[in-house]
Amino acid sequence: MPDTPEESPRMIDLPAPMFAIEMAQDAALMQVGPSPMPMRPSDLPIPRRRKQAEEEAGLVRPDLPQQDRLALCLAKAASDPDAAMVEVQTWLGESRDTGQQVRANQCLGMLRSNAGDFDGALEAFSQAVTGIPREQEVAGVPLMAMAGNAALAGGKTDEALAWFDRALAVKGFADNAALAAIQTDRSRALVALGRNAEAAGALDEAHRLAPEDAEGWLLSATLARRQDDLDRAQRDIEIAAKYAPRDPQVGLEAGVIAVLSGRDEAARKSWESVVAADPQGEAGRTAKGYLEQLGPAPKSVAPSPAEKPAP
Repeated sequence: MPDTPEESPRMIDLPAPMFAIEMAQDAALMQVGPSPMPMRPSDLPIPRRRKQAEEEAGLVRPDLPQQDRLALCLAKAASDPDAAMVEVQTWLGESRDTGQQVRANQCLGMLRSNAGDFDGALEAFSQAVTGIPREQEVAGVPLMAMAGNAALAGGKTDEALAWFDRALAVKGFADNAALAAIQTDRSRALVALGRNAEAAGALDEAHRLAPEDAEGWLLSATLARRQDDLDRAQRDIEIAAKYAPRDPQVGLEAGVIAVLSGRDEAARKSWESVVAADPQGEAGRTAKGYLEQLGPAPKSVAPSPAEKPAP
């Protein structure tokens, strides 16, 4: 009996190319101002390289639509979330294609996350990950990270950590910046669980992967300060300030580290710079409160002139 030829495994189109999402979001931002989206999907490997790798492996990708529906959905989420929610529910209801279901769930998860429905977002991202074929597991890493962030925001710290660990365990994911972000988020979960030593290790790995990422250095400075390691805290906050000199959160933390180290005037300068940079924002208000606790700067007393000797 002749052997039956094996069919090439089918691929689903996922996730949306990062450049397409960014272009769509940028178009929306020009109309509605800053985007409220706390999480951004990414696409790995780079689309052209991914296509070449799939062809070499004999994988068959379906024809792409002329317009990227996920990118359009995310753009609408920034400008008109109610309309985007109606659209994504229609998309889920009418689609029988696994890839489209995954992409629709990705947009649904973003919408729910933006609305503060973190349990719903976690469910949507989880459904998206479930629909990804084993052959494309690497493409699901960003969605796993999104699920972890939704769980963390919803107070499900153990579940968040499991998602981050699952994402980091996938072989072949080669975006160091994205991996560093996952390690940073993982450190937040570990701190919430009281596992500070492991959190410090996660941040060290984030520094290795993305040495110029100011957020990672800010978090490691904060963690070191909470552990009373003020020398390490000062070192790390200086690195954070090097890469993000105008970040008010960096200025706030620099001031806290300075005042705990007995350097009140350095703390004052840091907090005054935050007030100047963010006078109406939350960071500026916090800095004002710190300055009030610190009290006014000591007045310098001019030395009295020496008395002239009597002639």
